[in-house]
Amino acid sequence: MPGGEAELLTDLGAEQEALQALLDGIDRDDWFRTTPAKGWDVRDTIAHLADTDEIAVDTCLGGPRPLNDLAARLGSAEDVTLAGVLRGRRLPGADVLSWWRRASARERDVLAGLDPDTRVQWGIGMKPISFLTARLMETWAHGLDVHAALGVAPVDTARLRHVAFLGYRALPYAFSRAEREAPALDRLRIELTGPDGDTWIFGSDDGPERITGPAGEFCRVFVQRLPLAEATGLQARGDAAVAALQVARAFL
Repeated sequence: MPGGEAELLTDLGAEQEALQALLDGIDRDDWFRTTPAKGWDVRDTIAHLADTDEIAVDTCLGGPRPLNDLAARLGSAEDVTLAGVLRGRRLPGADVLSWWRRASARERDVLAGLDPDTRVQWGIGMKPISFLTARLMETWAHGLDVHAALGVAPVDTARLRHVAFLGYRALPYAFSRAEREAPALDRLRIELTGPDGDTWIFGSDDGPERITGPAGEFCRVFVQRLPLAEATGLQARGDAAVAALQVARAFL
């Protein structure tokens, strides 16, 4: 896994704060700009992040709204998501941003204090270092939606290495969600070019099945913000590589 928990905490904070800085001072009407995701506007997207960060804290600390209990009580994960969006729709956009600032800072404080060997009961459960990676991935993915709504081009950073790694590690889950049998992923090697020109390698050292190309495209495909047909820089060699891109999914 790229970096340790300290690096991940720093990068999570940087990802959250970069998006918060983008939203500072936007016009009141900008909060209602439509994003590419789920018919949400900018305010909905930030409310979702704020609410999810609060749920993350409760999940880690045994608070009143841990994710799995909340999903069981409301009926599904989709219902949990909707509840957070509806909370935000009762507030002005600037207040939603303040809510997210408080929630994200609290989340980072809580995650910094977790025993690294504990298991966060989020979905199927994961170690804190994986949970940190997932929180960074979600912030970045929704940040793409906000950038698109505001007409601002996002700037890719080396923090994408965490997202790319998560996409690779989530491949067995992605095949399961797609109801497809996973091929021999131990033969798969992923070689990506990072935003700074670095080469990032995941998977087999010498696997014959390969995915190569820009990290930004790879990550966008895996968070389902870029159709595979439009990811013209990605190349797949071998059946496992082709199938991996077809089922790409980096989130629950």
